[in-house]
Amino acid sequence: MPNSEIPVCTPPDPNWKKPRIALPAGSIDTHAHVFGPPDKYPLSPNHGYTPLQSSLEDLREMHKIFGVERLVLTQPSVYGTDNSMMMDAIRQYPDRMRGVVAVGPEITDKELEDFHADGIRGIRVNLVDKGGMPFASIEEFCQFAERLKPFGWHLELLIHVHEFPDLRETLIKLPVDISVGHLGYTKTSAGVDHPGFQDFLNLVRDGHCWVKLTGTYRITTSEQTPYLDVTPMAQALIEANQDRLIWGTDWPHVSTYGFMPNDADLLDHMLDWTSDAKIHQKIFVDNPVKLFGF
Repeated sequence: MPNSEIPVCTPPDPNWKKPRIALPAGSIDTHAHVFGPPDKYPLSPNHGYTPLQSSLEDLREMHKIFGVERLVLTQPSVYGTDNSMMMDAIRQYPDRMRGVVAVGPEITDKELEDFHADGIRGIRVNLVDKGGMPFASIEEFCQFAERLKPFGWHLELLIHVHEFPDLRETLIKLPVDISVGHLGYTKTSAGVDHPGFQDFLNLVRDGHCWVKLTGTYRITTSEQTPYLDVTPMAQALIEANQDRLIWGTDWPHVSTYGFMPNDADLLDHMLDWTSDAKIHQKIFVDNPVKLFGF
């Protein structure tokens, strides 16, 4: 695809207002991205969107307003397996940051060890918006996953759970923990009762999956906030297993075009799902501490 045909992302809403929800001390944003100048951090030739520069400093300013104290950066697909932008950011605040990288099977054990020392705690496999990402299938990843076990890393997986064939049979055979993004990435039009989403709920209920409560604007059928149609899915996940849920901003909301939701409004959706402070403590603090080893 010629570069002129690759869409440029809408920038995030710069209105960093204070959310209504009061986050517990030690809250962690478990899913965000940073993007630097393309002459220093070139995009993969296979990138599917063109991000705008989005700095760690800007993200940290927003976090201060929200009350977020720690951060997990996730490798975006547009950088492929070149994790240098993310790693440069993490090394600035090693005590407060962790990361999830994208690597191919050719990576050496020494490189994995170095990543671990620098705060990496997972591998990303994106089967939806691949861009420059490696691994064409879960089966291809399975053998490689054995190499992650000594580090205690997990697989961060982006799939549409309701469309994924043999979901349970495929995921339970993986030798590492699994985290699935965007509430399972099932459009709300499919509904909670969709058999594929029900299979996913069972996996979460059994403790086989962690779930990121991120990207609600990616699964809603509403054109603008509030995305109340997401509430039944989020509440079903909370009911299934509140000990396997984590939260992230998904900032700066790449591959979003047209209306850009406000980050405080997105965060305040949690109050539509549950106002229970004990559940908030788990989702914002306790669960991500376990998964990412803070």
